[in-house]
Amino acid sequence: MSLPPALYIVPTPIGNLGDMSPRAVEILQSVSLIACEDTRHSGRLFSHFGISTRTTSVHDHNERARAQWIIEKLSQGDAVALVSDAGTPLISDPGYHLVSQVREAGFAVIPLPGPCAAITALSASGLPSDRFSFEGFLPAKDKGRNDKLTALREDPRTLIFYESPHRILQTLESMVAVLGADRPMVMARELTKTFETFLSGTAAEVLARVKSDDNQQKGEMVLMCHGFVAEETEEAIPAKAMETLALLATELPLKKAAAMAAQIHDLKKNALYKAGLDAGL
Repeated sequence: MSLPPALYIVPTPIGNLGDMSPRAVEILQSVSLIACEDTRHSGRLFSHFGISTRTTSVHDHNERARAQWIIEKLSQGDAVALVSDAGTPLISDPGYHLVSQVREAGFAVIPLPGPCAAITALSASGLPSDRFSFEGFLPAKDKGRNDKLTALREDPRTLIFYESPHRILQTLESMVAVLGADRPMVMARELTKTFETFLSGTAAEVLARVKSDDNQQKGEMVLMCHGFVAEETEEAIPAKAMETLALLATELPLKKAAAMAAQIHDLKKNALYKAGLDAGL
């Protein structure tokens, strides 16, 4: 298959080789060059699928410089693919600077859909998925991690983080301390792999389970925290409801008047009763 000069964003499996799409294999076999986060790591995947395309490394330390070289390849009519070690490139992986520079140079960037640990975990978490914020990896140092969590503490969206085995306990401890021991959360581990697990509960419960089971401290983790829910506050009583309450209170005891006004206006009778007391009815 002959491809026009463009940068193809190609997701790769996060654990299960069966998740490699036929289109992804076809693109990787057809481009002139594959930019890999780690050529040795990706080489094993390519060998499995019979992909012999030339590769080059594009990682955090060389991405800006390598982008111009790749743009030169595009200018010569080559098609180039970008892959990360696993999942969708750019999602907590290199690629942002490359994509930005390629687009600025006027070349097409063509994304393929595919595996992404954050979305895979969220879809099975049981947490609200209508609004969420992907935050990637938290800072490694305690202060930076706690500062970041503090900034997110009252965010109403579901929060999604990636974490590694050697920092999982410290991160969960920070979540308990900053977000609260009762914050509902889910930890997804080893997604799509043999030992895939989901731990659900409060932050304190998940921390306790991970502490008590060394196996839960191994592999790649996705941490998802329920968004902040503000405590319910008393709503202002509508003027019409207060007028009804005042009228009824001239003929009835306040408690009964509040019950009737609440039924008329679909409000809580206790709130109306309190409002009546405050108004001196």
